[in-house]
Amino acid sequence: MGEGPERGRVKIADMGFARLFNSPLKPLADLDPVVVTFWYRAPELLLGARHYTKAIDIWAIGCIFAELLTSEPIFHCRQEDIKTSNPFHHDQLDRIFSVMGFPADKDWEDIRKMPEYPTLQKDFRRTTYANSSLIKYMEKHKVKPDSKVFLLKLLTMDPTKRITSEQALQDPYFQEDPLPTLDVFAGCQIPYPKREFLNEDEPEEKGDKVYSAQYTSHPESEGDKRELREG
Repeated sequence: MGEGPERGRVKIADMGFARLFNSPLKPLADLDPVVVTFWYRAPELLLGARHYTKAIDIWAIGCIFAELLTSEPIFHCRQEDIKTSNPFHHDQLDRIFSVMGFPADKDWEDIRKMPEYPTLQKDFRRTTYANSSLIKYMEKHKVKPDSKVFLLKLLTMDPTKRITSEQALQDPYFQEDPLPTLDVFAGCQIPYPKREFLNEDEPEEKGDKVYSAQYTSHPESEGDKRELREG
């Protein structure tokens, strides 16, 4: 998010784990099975889903939305084996269940059909997460009611019941003030501290590197731009 015309524009970047969406769906076995960064990975992927669906991306959006609301990653966990080809990841599932609770059969009827369901049964006990729920998590973080309702639709365990992108755009959350804009800072005063950017702009001289230090401030904040050189 830059200055001028680029100010407040949210952009998609880092396509490292991105995959092409095919219709009809293409089995993940024909692709690299490692998709989506762990913290944003949908439960069906962790349980061995064989196809990449749009619902997987909706879950990731829900994780990001929760992070915006609470200022912390909702499903953070250890991820040393991030590149493993085995979809099942105990610590990530444990984190999801610790926040959401263990999915009841009525909430996700097809969970028994997931390839890693036998491993899930062996490694987890429903009673461990009896006191966990997404609602409790949101209440702990004082999430507002309208945001709470929308987040519940995004972070639905059963991918077939998860809200679609079309439904999300029509959700009441986006029909109330403040309305969505291309500039996420529209109408806001956002003075933030000066930021320092160091860029190597000259070759090494006598073992020391020469840097250009650029200090900038937001156009709506106090202060002037200045440039310092140090060697």
